[in-house]
Amino acid sequence: MSDVIKDLSELRLTYQKGELHEEQVDAHPHEQFLNWFNLALEAKLHEPYAMSLATANAQGRPHVRTVLLRGATEAGYDFYTNYDSQKGLDLAENPFAELLFYWPELERQVRVSGQVEKISEQESTDYYHKRPRDSQIAAHISTPQSGVIANREQLQQRFQALYDQVAEKDQLVKPEFWGGYRLQPDYYEFWQGRPNRLHDRLTYEKVEGFWKLQRLMP
Repeated sequence: MSDVIKDLSELRLTYQKGELHEEQVDAHPHEQFLNWFNLALEAKLHEPYAMSLATANAQGRPHVRTVLLRGATEAGYDFYTNYDSQKGLDLAENPFAELLFYWPELERQVRVSGQVEKISEQESTDYYHKRPRDSQIAAHISTPQSGVIANREQLQQRFQALYDQVAEKDQLVKPEFWGGYRLQPDYYEFWQGRPNRLHDRLTYEKVEGFWKLQRLMP
């Protein structure tokens, strides 16, 4: 058994790769997000479109997991999942959620909060058919998502059975229980790491239809 680290207090880094000033950011938070997101893409970071999605059920119990951003417009930020997953169950009870993008190589993170709704069936179907065929099959057999399964072999057997069954079909039908959600932002926070833990934090909050920019204490 490896030794357990008992004291983490000395493990720290100094952030010094950037600054964030009010006069340098875009007036619209989505445009500012795109500016940073495109820089993350250009830097060839590992999956810069990966994001933590935080939801909570009606009792307020939180759940967080990593999902992939699959659309980003002024209308909102899209991701796809099984409607019967924990994500789907939470959002059916409490439609508010938050996204977190963390790009450690750039010493940046972005939080995006708002209300979530299902996207149209047509949009979900169009995206489903853009996915690799194996991913389409996996969506069919991974139900109920997060449900208990006896072992890995049983999952692989279910996959292979459907794979063989649809081998001659040109196109699969999207499962009714699978589709997309769109988070419609009303709050953003842009965080840039700075030396001495004096980090830059700028927020945009939607107030009466307009975006209000503010700086927060680190």
